[in-house]
Amino acid sequence: MKPQEMGVRRFGRINGLGLITLAKREIARFANVWTQTLMAPLVTAGLFLLIFNIAIGPGRGEVMGVPFIQFLAPGILTMTVIQNAFANTSSSLVISKVQGNIVDTLMPPLSPLEIVLGYLAGGVARGIFVAFGISFGLFVFLGQSIAHPLWVLTFVIMGAGLMGAIGILAGIYANKFDQMAAITNFIVTPLAFLSGTFYSVTALPPVLREISAYNPIFYLIDGARFGFLGVSDSDPVKGLLIVTGTFLAICAIAWNLLRTGHRLKP
Repeated sequence: MKPQEMGVRRFGRINGLGLITLAKREIARFANVWTQTLMAPLVTAGLFLLIFNIAIGPGRGEVMGVPFIQFLAPGILTMTVIQNAFANTSSSLVISKVQGNIVDTLMPPLSPLEIVLGYLAGGVARGIFVAFGISFGLFVFLGQSIAHPLWVLTFVIMGAGLMGAIGILAGIYANKFDQMAAITNFIVTPLAFLSGTFYSVTALPPVLREISAYNPIFYLIDGARFGFLGVSDSDPVKGLLIVTGTFLAICAIAWNLLRTGHRLKP
């Protein structure tokens, strides 16, 4: 038997067995510690909603024609989803590099594209699980319904995919946990908090409103809000196009870094 015939290949030229195996590994990583990766984000999101509702909810009135707590809920959900998707892919790479077993991912017959897709599968899966958990809690405790379920699902998947791809870039760059913490604290968290999660961008000064238009996470938050409430600050179709373009660009960069072995191979 020829060497190239020994591998199980599906989906055309894609190494289906290898891709599925990597995806299963990434999903198993967060599923094995579900109290930390799935339950903790639900508690954090619930605390955000509780504190904001107690502190300013009753006196805030309506925002964009809906009660403040209902306006806030989709933003909290999306912010939690993207943070967990980022954490899943970035932590997987950094832990492998610190422990010295990144070779277990680079040595198998997996192309750079297959590695990117495998890591993204774990990040997106974790994001979707978190989204479903928070959505269930919103329905039970707030009676929050969903105006456009397909829009919500689309922006949740795209948000998890985009931040999962950014997490791959961060994991490739960072060789130590403090470098990863710096990326999270100074890049990811500000982008998430300054994206309309807690406010409508119409309340911002013109300059800040213009800056927000260049933040792809703003379109994720705004698109998810449209899916839940039917109201938004921007056109959700335009937002989806911007997010999709950004996602593909980040994936292309990640593919190229994996292809060249930048900060991965000695």
